[in-house]
Amino acid sequence: MNTETTELIEGLCRQDRQAQRHLLLTYGEMVFGQVARIVPGQEDAEEVYQDVFVKVFRSIGSYDPQKASLSVWLSRIAYHEALNFVRRSKPPVIYIDGMDIDSKVTEDEISAQMRQQDNEQSIELLEKALLHLTPKEQALITMFYYDGRSFKEIAYVTDSNTSSVGSQLYRTRRKIYRIIKALQQ
Repeated sequence: MNTETTELIEGLCRQDRQAQRHLLLTYGEMVFGQVARIVPGQEDAEEVYQDVFVKVFRSIGSYDPQKASLSVWLSRIAYHEALNFVRRSKPPVIYIDGMDIDSKVTEDEISAQMRQQDNEQSIELLEKALLHLTPKEQALITMFYYDGRSFKEIAYVTDSNTSSVGSQLYRTRRKIYRIIKALQQ
């Protein structure tokens, strides 16, 4: 951990307003982006965003730099707060599971199928498909593809292990493929 981060954490532990402001300016956009991709609705996402930082300010003393970087620790709190909100509010989302598809389809075939489509159409289909995923699946895709998190970081954020993250990511990609196929029909 670098000196700037150490000083920031020390300031946060003292409940220093400048340190809190610096944390918000440095990590606020990342946290809001993660929350907004899980929580439907701008107002609800803003509410969860505020809850995340209230929790961070109250629990900064429990931050352990040996376990994760400050960014990943914040991501973990944002992930859990967003999922807790979604569970409490139970939004009307349609989940598509158990669709028939050749179980021998490979990752390469999924990627090839996506490349064959016009990029704009592919993006539109992918965005629609993401809406059919569970909040946990959306968060997994978001952390890996949008945030560039490693399996190890995602495992920390989601309280799982790296092999589970790889398996979940594989299953979620296959599910996206099935959803896209269904949307194309």
